[in-house]
Amino acid sequence: MDAESGSKASNGNSKSASVRVGSSGKPLHTTLAGAPVSDDNNSVTIGQSGHLLFEDVHLFEKQARLNRERVPERVVHAKGAGAHGYFEVTKDVSNLCKAKFLSEPGKRTPVFARFSSVAAERGFTDLARDVRGFAVKFYTEEGNWDMTGNNTPVFWVRDPLKFPDFVHSQKRNPKTNAKDPNAFWDFLSLVPESMHQLLITFSPRGVPATYRNMNGYGSHTFKWVNKEGKAHWVKFHLVTEHGIKNLTHEEAVSLSGSKPDYATEDLLTSIEEGNFPAWKFCVQVMPLEDAPKYKWDPFDLTKVWLHKDYPLMEVGRLVLDRNVENYHAEVEQAAFSPGSFVPGIEASPDRILQSRLFAYDDAARYRIGTNFHDVPINKPIVKVQTYSRDGAMVVSDNGGSKPNYYPNSYDNLPRNDPTQPDVHPHEGGTVDRFPPRKWEEQDDYEQPRMLWKLMSEEDKEQTVSNIANHIRGAAEFIQERQMGLFRKCDGDLASRIEKKLAEKKKSPEPYTMIA
Repeated sequence: MDAESGSKASNGNSKSASVRVGSSGKPLHTTLAGAPVSDDNNSVTIGQSGHLLFEDVHLFEKQARLNRERVPERVVHAKGAGAHGYFEVTKDVSNLCKAKFLSEPGKRTPVFARFSSVAAERGFTDLARDVRGFAVKFYTEEGNWDMTGNNTPVFWVRDPLKFPDFVHSQKRNPKTNAKDPNAFWDFLSLVPESMHQLLITFSPRGVPATYRNMNGYGSHTFKWVNKEGKAHWVKFHLVTEHGIKNLTHEEAVSLSGSKPDYATEDLLTSIEEGNFPAWKFCVQVMPLEDAPKYKWDPFDLTKVWLHKDYPLMEVGRLVLDRNVENYHAEVEQAAFSPGSFVPGIEASPDRILQSRLFAYDDAARYRIGTNFHDVPINKPIVKVQTYSRDGAMVVSDNGGSKPNYYPNSYDNLPRNDPTQPDVHPHEGGTVDRFPPRKWEEQDDYEQPRMLWKLMSEEDKEQTVSNIANHIRGAAEFIQERQMGLFRKCDGDLASRIEKKLAEKKKSPEPYTMIA
């Protein structure tokens, strides 16, 4: 059979695909332009010991391609793992939300989920003491809905102007390129609102045993709107069915040396073995009229809504049952955005959310390109009909010969749908750089104090030890400033940290930033 003949053969994944075969009857190796490759082990030279020839197009194509095969690394959430699955509605919530994928119990929607470490680089250990990203793309019949969350219900800051500075403080020192405890604690000790997230991160939950053994949260407040236009504020929760399991500081440090990709491997193996990761999808629901009266600003990302005030309401079940075929094509090129809404789900005045509505898609445009939505892992299952055209790497028909403007006078072209209005009420007022509502009334220490008092004695001991081990690498004046925040939070917490810190300073135990 010659090189241009077609045949059916296995691609190594037990899936039938059309392939070209060579004279050996085996799949043919080609250049990117499709020309047959005669020898992929030896470059073209003048004699056996002569110089390479520039006309060896295959050699230079491979080298040039290698130079460009990495897309820019995510600034945050760089190291991740992902899998495919489905979401199934288990409770009727059509009275609260008109989104079609939530229309009735039993309805299933395909999903792709990506888990990640937030501050670490792509090659870092899975066992870092860090927040974990928990993003889910729902491929619905009305377009993609992305839930871009974390494994914690709160965050470090409440205003997006602080976010770039926070990220810089968590990254590497600009001089040494090493992790910097001074920067870490200097920033946080000047931002008291970080206390709630800080206490969670340094508790045992700061190092989840696996991605299966942690909860996920939408974290932000969102709005659900039903068919009658009635709206509620909501928060999303994904409660693991595998139980919460965490690693101690010692376990994490040990595993980082022997199995730095521990969580990634666990996700892959658990799915291969049929032990599918699963979560119960729940919401907290707040009537709109409750928001101004609630004790805490319900749009402040550093605060939670107490479950006794707004209990969890079951909605459905998320199951991951299929591993990816190619990491780069699926996990690395996956792009999520909290701005990917479907009718019935809208944004809230949460300041961090409002900023992220732009930032996430903009990051994808930089990393992957203008047409990142056309990448298969990001492509909606419904036909996209838009007047947006051109840009780098167009892989669709680019709208063909149809007009690329609206309004136009031609039939059978996309038209606006007045039955799907954007319902976004806004408060009027003076334009200025205001602190958030209830800023002066809110106590940034009350919720972390409640968390500390809820911890078991064992969890308190681990939390104190983790904080003391980490903060001892910071300058003395920064340590003291942070201790002042701990004292405002809880006297017992502060005294325990001070005692443990004194012990750590005398100990020959090496300082570690990993966990």
